[in-house]
Amino acid sequence: MPENDFDALAIAHEVLMGESAAIAHVAARLQRNPAPFQNAVALIRRMTGRVVVTGIGKSGAIGRKLASTLASTGTPALFLHAAEALHGDLGMATRGDVLLAISYSGRSDELLSMLPQIKNSGIPIVALTGNPSSFLASHADIVLDTQIEREACPLNLAPTSSTTVSLALGDALAVALMQSRGFAAADFQRFHPGGTLGRGANLRVADLMRTGERTAICPQNSTVRDALGAITRAAAGAAMIVDENGALCGYLTDGDVRRIVLGSPDATALLRENVVAHMTKSPMAFSPPMPALEALRRLQEKHVDDAPVVDENLRPVGWLDAQELLKAGLM
Repeated sequence: MPENDFDALAIAHEVLMGESAAIAHVAARLQRNPAPFQNAVALIRRMTGRVVVTGIGKSGAIGRKLASTLASTGTPALFLHAAEALHGDLGMATRGDVLLAISYSGRSDELLSMLPQIKNSGIPIVALTGNPSSFLASHADIVLDTQIEREACPLNLAPTSSTTVSLALGDALAVALMQSRGFAAADFQRFHPGGTLGRGANLRVADLMRTGERTAICPQNSTVRDALGAITRAAAGAAMIVDENGALCGYLTDGDVRRIVLGSPDATALLRENVVAHMTKSPMAFSPPMPALEALRRLQEKHVDDAPVVDENLRPVGWLDAQELLKAGLM
C-alpha cells in the first residue's frame, strides 16, 4: 500500500470495532443458549482438583493468561502446554481435575493426540472452540462456542477476533466462578501480596489520610470566612465542621464556597454568615481502619473527591482525598 494511502487510525478503528462486534455476537449467542456456560460453571464448582488449561500457539498464549486469571480469583488452575503434554507433562492432569481446552479449529495435532488419554483418565473436558463439529468438540463434555464471522485481520488469516473472543469468554467463566464463590477483596489480597495490587489491597484509610495541620476543622459557630481561611491554611479541599463535643456535624468544600459566593449579590455579607447555613449536614465519612480500596469505591459511587475521617465517637481524625488514593496506585 502506498504510504500516502496508509491510515493507521482508520485501521485501528476497524480492528477494534471488528473485535468488539465479535464479542457482542458471542454474548448474544450465549443469551440464546446459556446452558453450556452454566454447565461449565457448575462442573468446575464441583471439581475436587484444578482447572488444567491447555492450548498451543496463539490459543496457548490465551490459555496461560486464563489459567493465571482463574488461579488469582479463587479457582485452582494451571497451564499445560499441549505439545509438552505429549512428552511427559500429561501427568499434570489427574482425576478430579477439569481440562479447559482452547482451539479455534478444534483439530490441532497435539490435541488430537492428548484428548483420548484425558478421556480415558476420567477427566471431564470443557472446550473453547469455534468449530462445534471438530474433533475437540466431539471429545468434550461441554462446548463453549467461540465461532466468529471473520478475523479482524484484513486477510482473515491471523488469529485476532478469534483469540479475543476466547479470552473474553474465558474471563467471563473466571468471573462467574469468582462470584459464585463469594470471592471478596480480602481473598484477592491473599493471592496478590506483591506489586501494586497487593500494596493497594493492604492499604487502609489511616495510611493515606491527611492529619494534623493538613486538615481544616472549624467549630459550628464559625463563619464562612473562617472556614475558607482554615481550608486555605491547610491547603485542603474542605473544612470539617464540629459541634460542641468535637463530633463531626457538617462539611463545607471550597467548591461549595465558590458556588455560594458567585450566586450571592453580596459576597462580603455572605462570608460573615454562619457556616451551618451552608454546610452539608451528615456528610459521608470513613473510619481509619477501612480498606482504602473500599473508600475509593464509595467516593467514586457518590462522585465526590474527598471526605472526612472520624473515630468511633465521630470526632474528625483526618481527611481523605481521592487524588491521594490514585497516587498510591489504587484504581
